[in-house]
Amino acid sequence: MHAPSPIKRRHSRQIQVGNVAVGGDAPIAVQSMTNTNTLDVAATVAQIQQLEKAGADIVRVSVPDMDAAETFGQIKKLVNVPLVADIHFDYKIALRVAELGVDCLRINPGNIGREDRVRAVVSAARDHGIPIRIGVNAGSLEKDLQKKYGEPTPAALVESAMRHIDYLDRLDFPDFKVSVKASDVFMAVAAYRDLAARIEQPLHLGITEAGGLRSGTVKSSIGLGMLLMDGIGDTIRVSLAADPVEEIKVGFDMLRSLKLRSKGINFIACPSCSRQNFDVISTMNQLEERLEDVMTPLNVSVIGCVVNGPGEAKETDIGLTGGSPANLVYIDGKPASKLRNDHLVDDLEQLIREKVREKQQQQDDMIARSV
Repeated sequence: MHAPSPIKRRHSRQIQVGNVAVGGDAPIAVQSMTNTNTLDVAATVAQIQQLEKAGADIVRVSVPDMDAAETFGQIKKLVNVPLVADIHFDYKIALRVAELGVDCLRINPGNIGREDRVRAVVSAARDHGIPIRIGVNAGSLEKDLQKKYGEPTPAALVESAMRHIDYLDRLDFPDFKVSVKASDVFMAVAAYRDLAARIEQPLHLGITEAGGLRSGTVKSSIGLGMLLMDGIGDTIRVSLAADPVEEIKVGFDMLRSLKLRSKGINFIACPSCSRQNFDVISTMNQLEERLEDVMTPLNVSVIGCVVNGPGEAKETDIGLTGGSPANLVYIDGKPASKLRNDHLVDDLEQLIREKVREKQQQQDDMIARSV
């Protein structure tokens, strides 16, 4: 459970999105995007704060017009997490949000217009120390590339990306990240693999328009999992037609499963069967809901019987093994106490929170000694 990930990550140039490093040896950042009306400051701020509470490292906000740009400036002052402004077509919006403190500009240089406009955006980004994200999407390829390839293909996505990258290279602006998203898993994976071998900049991973909560999670896990196993990817967004908070949860679960991030609780739970001595599914549902606020890394196993329970529990920080007349709790791999079913979830939550406080104190003490 505590062994490091065997994945060797692709080396990339590190950029800074607000106080979050992206690329290099920085942890893979997890992000989402607001789906509120940007002009509604209260609603947008509330959603950003929910995303931050769920663990989001970065949040993207759509800025479709100048009114939204001014509102974006208000929003930026009310939140702590770094914000990326999603901008298309009007270069003046990019210039304005740069003045208002944006942490990253998401643009396609190709749809900003004339080269003098691109140069103005890059100049503003340089002056304010803001990186740029080039976002290529299979659903919005340039018309000449659609004509050339007939349909979206991995080669078309990469050619589009390299065309945009060339804008920035000619202006000697290396602080950018790139995405080449498609809703087709094979297309996205092939495009990212090709692009990863061509540039040194960090890559923003995503399977765009992946679907609803269940289908989108599956599709994203397969596509992003293939790339992450290759060591490709410096920041990810799981695109779901669902509450954006779910994107953060799925993203962290994905990275935890590959041992690329350790934020929050890593639950190991059996699917349950007739051998279970407590209701595993209900217990897990309640624990996940109650402990969403925990960001301290912790491994917790919840197994309904003694077949696999003790073995799993010996490898986790806290392990619950079903037993009769009471269930056995392991702490740091050793039998510690027994819990009856009457108040099982309450008692287990208390033990987990005690362990979280202990771990957090250890981390605080370590930091204090290193200062």
